[in-house]
Amino acid sequence: MADLFSDTELEDAQPSAAANAPLADRLRPQNLGEVVGQEHLTGPDGAIGRMVAAGKLSSMILWGPPGTGKTSIARLLADAVGLRFVPISAVFSGVADLKKIFAEAKTAARAGQRTLLFVDEIHRFNRAQQDGFLPYVEDGTVTLVGATTENPSFELNAALLSRCQVLILRRLNEEALDTLIQRAEAETGRAIPLTKDARDALVASADGDGRFLLNQVETLYDVDLDQPLDPAGMAALLHRRVPVYDKDREGHYNLISALHKTIRGSDPQAALYYLARMLVAGEEPLYVLRRLTRAAMEDIGLADPQALAQCLAAKDAYDFLGSPEGELAIVQACLYLATAPKSNAAYMAQKSAYRSARDTGSLMPPSHILNAPTRLMKDIGYGKGYAYDHDADQGFSGQDYWPEEMDAQTFYEPSERGFEARIAERIAYWNELREKRMKDDE
Repeated sequence: MADLFSDTELEDAQPSAAANAPLADRLRPQNLGEVVGQEHLTGPDGAIGRMVAAGKLSSMILWGPPGTGKTSIARLLADAVGLRFVPISAVFSGVADLKKIFAEAKTAARAGQRTLLFVDEIHRFNRAQQDGFLPYVEDGTVTLVGATTENPSFELNAALLSRCQVLILRRLNEEALDTLIQRAEAETGRAIPLTKDARDALVASADGDGRFLLNQVETLYDVDLDQPLDPAGMAALLHRRVPVYDKDREGHYNLISALHKTIRGSDPQAALYYLARMLVAGEEPLYVLRRLTRAAMEDIGLADPQALAQCLAAKDAYDFLGSPEGELAIVQACLYLATAPKSNAAYMAQKSAYRSARDTGSLMPPSHILNAPTRLMKDIGYGKGYAYDHDADQGFSGQDYWPEEMDAQTFYEPSERGFEARIAERIAYWNELREKRMKDDE
């Protein structure tokens, strides 16, 4: 079944020690202890380390970014506990392939050989295909190890997830990536032809992806260089890595959530970083502007009424200029929001008022504030006793505007930040006048 497997991870599923094999293939770890960057799983206290020590594996989903070793771990797990290893890719296989695999696994089980079925890109199987795994996982025909770069809670059936452990692989950090470079140097007997600064830049450009890093290292070895390259020379030689970002998947929602929360947290530097992450990766600028506008209303509100105006002005500017010039208006709006005083008072008032409206939605307003366009409506008291506020002292009558069956409510409680501090003063002033006039009317 090796022909069904796609080469998307740090190592290919089937080992090859040929001298002309790709560098990443030659550097595949030979045991779980050689897997870099995932010690929280493979170490003695990690979930995988404990399972291997016990000699028994449960079905699992390996969730993590590309090039973090998901395929390697699956293959080494099978070796560690003596299971038959069968790799497939959900991209290239279908129901007929699965039926054949399950039949072969049943035959192997009768001969005393259990099977570890590794499914790369398992989220690519549709819901019905995922359900097809259930009976074979439950009866032990196969131990399923699925690999995915997508959030399993969104992409996999709940029934399948309930039968598997979800283990999260981390992006490879600088130490892990540098270990891979050292292994490449030991394998080839050559130092990579880079200055110290260029080496650091190479590690940073990998963005946690070990396979990408080793492919770049191999390219450097393949080029005949007279002297080590500096960062500029390396950038000119190597192609630029495209940020990992799917606009309809989890990365999209993670970054927009991070942008919103850094604005709410008044961190303009972090907010600008996440904004740049999205725009550089190709996010639709108007989508970002919609979220900025939402933040202006939800997290700033009347603490700075200009926040909403800034977002709408940025939208107009972007519509007028387009990319890239118009993106500066988005940056300006983002920085304005992040540095503005914060208040969610209007947002909380909306939720509270909506809740009250749903509970009391049939109550009539008091008759004195009802319009009376007909004689009949006047005769039954509509509009009787209404005090026109502009004619009242200080432009404020202090009348009761609530339904007779309902006590006055307080939904909006302005903060003491920004412009809302002045609003709070006005409300307090009107409340004081209202109480005084109510006493005068008694």
